Amino acid sequence: MLQFFSKYKWFFVVMFVLSAIIIYTFYTVLKPTKKLPIYQPADVNVELVDTTVQYVRKYHKIKDFELINQNGDMVTQQVFANKIYVADFFFTTCQTICPIMTDHMANLQEELLNNDNVLLLSHTVQPEVDSVPQLKKYAKKKGVINSKWHLVTGKKKDIYDLARKSYLASKTDGNGGPYDMIHTENFVLVDQQRRIRGFYDGTKPESITEILEDIKILEREVE
Repeated sequence: MLQFFSKYKWFFVVMFVLSAIIIYTFYTVLKPTKKLPIYQPADVNVELVDTTVQYVRKYHKIKDFELINQNGDMVTQQVFANKIYVADFFFTTCQTICPIMTDHMANLQEELLNNDNVLLLSHTVQPEVDSVPQLKKYAKKKGVINSKWHLVTGKKKDIYDLARKSYLASKTDGNGGPYDMIHTENFVLVDQQRRIRGFYDGTKPESITEILEDIKILEREVE
């Protein structure tokens, strides 16, 4: 028996390699390619969506905006034109979920540093506290790279409307008044056409891996 295997060992080696290649090829062909949904307000938990857009079923996009970043520069939708970006909502004095979320955004920044197709956008939900100097101080503390990650402030109602009517990301009800507080753990993935393609729990480290994988899918869509 040993002599038989010794005599034909190269045959068995070649057959083993060919079998592995064939199995891998079949697995690759048969494995379904992941496709990301295009989220509409009607697809999302009603608690996360403003009643004015709750039943919209198509053509939903992030609306135009004008906000100010940590450097005092105007940030509009044009900054993100033809870009993929990840958005979230935070405030600098938060001691609960925000520090975790910011650290995870920093992880994304590191992973995507050399990818010019992707940006990060964090909206403060306490603009009355988070002035430009405060955002600048926070950005330096967290290692924010200005060309990659914008921390933005603006009118509270505008930010509130973006969270509820555009990003579909906040369970807080209200009208953006002085006592309203948007506090959400959601990271929102937005594609090159300003459409929502994913929601993730920004407090979970495994979400970072998922976001990075989904970004690759969006990049392949335009190849």
